[in-house]
Amino acid sequence: MIPKSMYAVYFGNSLLDYCVTGLIFVALCVVLRMLKQVGLRRLKAWAATTTTTIDDFAIHILQQNVMPLLYFGALYFSLQNLTLPAGLQQTIGTAWTVVATIITIRFLVSLINFVLVSVWVKKTKDETRQDSLRGIMTVIKILIWGLGIIVLLDNLGYKVSTVIAGLGIGGVAVALAAQTILGDLFSHFSILFDRPFELGDFIIVGDFMGTVEHIGIKTTRIRSLSGEQLVFSNTDLTNSRVRNYKRMDKRRVLFKLGVVYGTSHARLQEIPGIIKKIVAGINDTAFDRAHFSAFGDFNLEIEVVYFVLSPDYNKYMDIQQAINLAIKQEFEKRDIEFAFPTQTVYVNPPETKRTAA
Repeated sequence: MIPKSMYAVYFGNSLLDYCVTGLIFVALCVVLRMLKQVGLRRLKAWAATTTTTIDDFAIHILQQNVMPLLYFGALYFSLQNLTLPAGLQQTIGTAWTVVATIITIRFLVSLINFVLVSVWVKKTKDETRQDSLRGIMTVIKILIWGLGIIVLLDNLGYKVSTVIAGLGIGGVAVALAAQTILGDLFSHFSILFDRPFELGDFIIVGDFMGTVEHIGIKTTRIRSLSGEQLVFSNTDLTNSRVRNYKRMDKRRVLFKLGVVYGTSHARLQEIPGIIKKIVAGINDTAFDRAHFSAFGDFNLEIEVVYFVLSPDYNKYMDIQQAINLAIKQEFEKRDIEFAFPTQTVYVNPPETKRTAA
């Protein structure tokens, strides 16, 4: 038997209606709690056995977005059992719209972040992209939240056309005032997506050279060979001709040496073969050519071209040193003399004048 006191009416609803509404809400919360404790636990255990990250992302969305929405939906559904004033019903409907919009925005931000991390960052394993993801996500969050708030205001009945027009005028003013900063920002995106260089690359920009240490939203920092840090705006880099030596598969090397003019014809014919044998015998090199190329002012010039199969500058110098030492040794064995700048001066003796006897 239900006591008569339960039928007493308060604010348009009986006490029994309030109790039924509370029981419905509690029952729905218990069901959702069980689903969270049992269902999500099993889903997490299953996701731990897979190698993909999509299931982990789905579980994260369920916890952070779907479950809060379901709890609020349980409250909204429970309140439908009551007769509420029009103003309160409108408030509850507005709250539902706000909550749904916020959860949708959070879902979109999480989805974009997941795509960028799993596809754009992890597959390339680029430290530059990992460092820059926070800056990119900040811009994306601002855009999504701004668009979401405009849509929310429109759904709530506010006229957003005036707001959009004001934002458009304000955006133009801000863009004109901060065009340098915006230019560097877009140049940053160009560097990230086009990837003309990455962290650790050795580059030359105009008269400056060094190793890339940091690629920021506005500036890029390079450590020069002499030790100081060079700071370039991203716009300067995208507008410049950048020489990236880290991307070099092999290094072409051309050097010349000179022997004295007294070197015999037979020895000159031997020299290209000697150099070819030396270069071919060193690891990570590819011989191209060696020729008696020209008659110099004080020497007979030998021109040599070979390739170092590595972009490492120190390795190139080690190989060049080994080649120079081997050439010196072979020339000494064959009595081939290196030339050095010399001049021969011929002096004619003055003619003596004959005197009359």
